[in-house]
Amino acid sequence: MHVRVDLLMPVAGSPYDAVAADLAVPFVTAFTGAGVALTPRPWDLGPGDADATLALFAWGYHFDVARWEALLDAWPADQPLFNPPALLRWNTRKTYLQELATAGVPIVPSHFGRADDASVAAAFDAFACDELVVKPQVSAGSHHTVRIRRGEAVTPLGDAILQPLLPAIAEEGELSLFAIGGRFSHAARKVATGGDFRIQPQFGGRFTRYDPDAEAMAVFDAALAALPHAPLYARIDLLRRADGRLALIEVEAIEPDLYSDLAPDAPHRLATALSEALR
Repeated sequence: MHVRVDLLMPVAGSPYDAVAADLAVPFVTAFTGAGVALTPRPWDLGPGDADATLALFAWGYHFDVARWEALLDAWPADQPLFNPPALLRWNTRKTYLQELATAGVPIVPSHFGRADDASVAAAFDAFACDELVVKPQVSAGSHHTVRIRRGEAVTPLGDAILQPLLPAIAEEGELSLFAIGGRFSHAARKVATGGDFRIQPQFGGRFTRYDPDAEAMAVFDAALAALPHAPLYARIDLLRRADGRLALIEVEAIEPDLYSDLAPDAPHRLATALSEALR
């Protein structure tokens, strides 16, 4: 092996440890085949002495966001981090959606600010809906994400996003399009089931391979082009709004699951892209 890359992983002792380790196996294998030694390293340890670092499994950063942001702010310029520290920092807070909307990318209707009885009532009226999704601006895996019906009390939340609960989440589903090495790689459809609104597997979400149409690709291309820094990898999540248009609901450029079970060639594509980036 002539190239060494640290793979950022959950903090030691995290409940995510075992799952992340299992999902990392095909990446370690693919990188080895590409002549790259991929070494797991808990993200809270910061940079090591490898030739580069890959942030792909830095799960749990949202539990200690101050440490995470400080780590990115202090990352040495001479130690390549993928994705770039500035992009990871920007992507940490979901207020980035406002910037992408300003750049012309269609987004799911969103209110950013405090979640309380007054703001929730205003959001119901503004979005003309009967159910809202309330989530923290820094979150992952639907952590502390709740649905609120008209008339229900809300637990106050300082930095929140309020969005209409869109029926498409349990019908067409959330559409995840992946970029690796600056170009489209593969896509997945994620459908909420059993009356839940969350699409993660632990909540019953159903994942299948998906071939995006021209509309989905247009939003994907617009979102990718509007990012402040070019990503080595990224997941672009789309959801159909009440007006019938696909819109961006999230960009994940920190620790997306690339769904290698649906796209077995994704780890190899990522290994090739990283090797090319280091040349």
